[in-house]
Amino acid sequence: MTGYTMLRNGGVGNGGQTWMLRWSNRIRLTWLSFTLFIILVFFPLIAHYYLTTLDEADEAGKRIFGPRAGNELCEVKHVLDLCRIRESVSEELLQLEAKRQELNSEIAKLNLKIEACKKSIENAKQDLLQLKNVISQTEHSYKELMAQNQPKLSLPIRLLPEKDDVGLPPPKLLRSCRLHNCFDYSRCPLTSGFPVYVYDSDQLAFGSYLDPLVKQAFQATARTNIYVTENADIACLYVILVGEMQEPLGLRPAELEQQLYSLPYWRTDGHNHLLISLSWKSNTQNLLYNVSTGRAMVAQSTFYAAQYRSGFDIVISPLVHAMSEPNFLEIPPQVPVKRKYLFSFQGEKIESLRSSLQEARSFEEEMEGDPPADYDDRIIATLKAVQDSKLDQVLAEFTCKNQPKPSLPTEWALCGEREDRLELLKLSTFALIITPGDPHLVISAGCATRLFEALEVGAIPVVLGEQVQLPYQDVLRWNEAALVVPKPRVTEVHFLLRSLSDSDLLAMRRQGRFLWETYFSTADSIFNTVLAVVRTRIQIPAAPIREEVAVEIPHRSGKAAGTDPNMADNGDLDLGPVETEPPYASPKYLRNFTLTATDLYRNWNSAPGPFHLFPHTPFDPVLPSEAKFLGSGTGFRPIGGGAGGSGKEFQAALGGNVPREQFTVVMLTYEREEVLMNSLERLNGLPYLNKVVVVWNSPKLPSEDLLWPDIGVPIMVVRTEKNSLNNRFLPWNEIETEAILSIDDDAHLRHDEIMFGFRVWREARDRIVGFPGRYHAWDIPHQSWLYNSNYSCELSMVLTGAAFFHKYYAYLYSYVMPQAIRDMVDEYINCEDIAMNFLVSHITRKPPIKSIYLC
Repeated sequence: MTGYTMLRNGGVGNGGQTWMLRWSNRIRLTWLSFTLFIILVFFPLIAHYYLTTLDEADEAGKRIFGPRAGNELCEVKHVLDLCRIRESVSEELLQLEAKRQELNSEIAKLNLKIEACKKSIENAKQDLLQLKNVISQTEHSYKELMAQNQPKLSLPIRLLPEKDDVGLPPPKLLRSCRLHNCFDYSRCPLTSGFPVYVYDSDQLAFGSYLDPLVKQAFQATARTNIYVTENADIACLYVILVGEMQEPLGLRPAELEQQLYSLPYWRTDGHNHLLISLSWKSNTQNLLYNVSTGRAMVAQSTFYAAQYRSGFDIVISPLVHAMSEPNFLEIPPQVPVKRKYLFSFQGEKIESLRSSLQEARSFEEEMEGDPPADYDDRIIATLKAVQDSKLDQVLAEFTCKNQPKPSLPTEWALCGEREDRLELLKLSTFALIITPGDPHLVISAGCATRLFEALEVGAIPVVLGEQVQLPYQDVLRWNEAALVVPKPRVTEVHFLLRSLSDSDLLAMRRQGRFLWETYFSTADSIFNTVLAVVRTRIQIPAAPIREEVAVEIPHRSGKAAGTDPNMADNGDLDLGPVETEPPYASPKYLRNFTLTATDLYRNWNSAPGPFHLFPHTPFDPVLPSEAKFLGSGTGFRPIGGGAGGSGKEFQAALGGNVPREQFTVVMLTYEREEVLMNSLERLNGLPYLNKVVVVWNSPKLPSEDLLWPDIGVPIMVVRTEKNSLNNRFLPWNEIETEAILSIDDDAHLRHDEIMFGFRVWREARDRIVGFPGRYHAWDIPHQSWLYNSNYSCELSMVLTGAAFFHKYYAYLYSYVMPQAIRDMVDEYINCEDIAMNFLVSHITRKPPIKSIYLC
């Protein structure tokens, strides 16, 4: 401790020892540093040298260190895997490099193509702009040429004559009255619409003498006719009911003539008046025979040659069913063609021609020439000979078992009651009608009644006597429904009847049934036919048929509809463009004012020119000329293929001869909102779709918060008056296309299936084209109808739950088809598709088409 203190204090004694300690410490640090340097530097050098020297030994096999060859290194077991990995990675790198270079080359080429496409697009845009300019200039030039070549026309101003204007000068003889000299055309302009004024029968002076049933039936049909107007000042035609009178007749001809001339619009000579006498009984009196009717037209069932003015007066059918429609269930079927009797006749001739001439001397001054020989005796002998020959089973009775019905002189009186006569006619293939022996009696109510009953039950009329004037003979082709044979050929009648084939018999029976249903069966049909005859004669087009006004239910839309991949996946099939422009309506072929003179197509209900009973529709039915129409006043476009094509053009073409066309979907629904929304969404993106009309058949309105899908076309929700399946076929005014796709709210159809069906329908526009099929047939053993809904190869119907049809049939179903059928549909809440199939097949005589698309 003392020494240490002295050292610190710099003591003399301890100074040397301190210096030695410091020096020895420095020596140790230096030596330690040098040793470490030697170890760290020289030892590696020596080790390297030593190892190098060992590797350079002569015995190569004893080399432990030093570089080795690659194959020797790979022989080592633990590095074999690494070698394989290295080789694999090297090959992949080489391949990737090659691909990279290839892709770079392709990218460079594509860049060049993109630049070329951009230049082509620019050039195409320039060309398109030039084409648009050329089209615009061409349209402008076309309009200029049309304006130069077509003068501007407008409808003429209607000039109404004065109330007391006599008009044309009277003809020399009233018997020579024709339209050109007894009808005032100035009251009936082409644009007038054919207004008809009907005198109130109760206000007429002789109204109390009219038969109550006839008067009631006439007033009922006049109230519902579309041409009848209450404004007598604008009327084209004035109609007066003058018969049938009650028995006994308490009104003399002179009194009736005086009362006619006192009518407020008679205008001294009765021009533009029509006197109608409806025969309810077979012995209806010819009360207008000794009445001077002036220039008024006469329509009745009994005419003498002295009073009948051809082309002016009208022979009409008797009014058998005065107050109700006939019972169609009691009408026999049209097959089998041949019945029990080849022909039948029942009648009794009360008075011969020779004896009747004594009573008819008051009319003799109006008869020209001597009466011909009475052929009735020869007719009786010939028919009895045919009956006795037993070659065919016939029935000819010339004496009534009971008291015969009253009849005119020389006329064959009817035997028995109407029901008994119909039962005999149901068993007869032909029905003989022997005209009166008096040649001056051109038609009688008895003959008209025989004709009516024969047509009603399907017995083909055979009229013996060519001088007869059949009802509406100037506008109907009677040779397609009846045989008119001169009386001298009575010996050849049997041969003639046996020579007709079954197909001809069936065609004549069908045509007779059509004529009876359309023109004879009810009071409505008779009155409509009489007006149609007059309107056709003076060449005024029919009024357009009414359409059902759609009462729209407000609804919200905006939910973007998705596209079901199962509905839209069509592969390579070109379905056509999805319409991006406003809906395109089918052109409405409204009847122009020259069509009645130029349209000379062959129609089954017209002869020799076109004759149209019912109002015309805005769409022309495309039906073949041999079809039997229900009296529609329309023109018919021919069926034919469009322009030819090949390959892709043919696949993309719709077919038919209408270059541009769309269709309307009519969907019937009842309180199934979710199902309805799904069905509407499936229509999204459907080509050629014009609009969707949803027929809401429930009295309960859809939910206010219901969001309807936006499918790119208008959706019209229509409210109905009642829940009826007949609403599916109402001709809604919102349907602006000829093609209608009737579809249920739960139907699942792919877009390609719908497009295929649309193409097929365009090639067969007069038929139903659809998807679900059914089969029906007459079961002979059970005498009933067989209906099969199972899938089979035999099909006779296509259900309208998914089918295309023409809008024309919607008019016929709703307005022309008998109401009893629609009532049955409402009663059973079913069978509306069966009714539509039967209607179309009845008109066209063709079956429907089932559309099967094999994808």
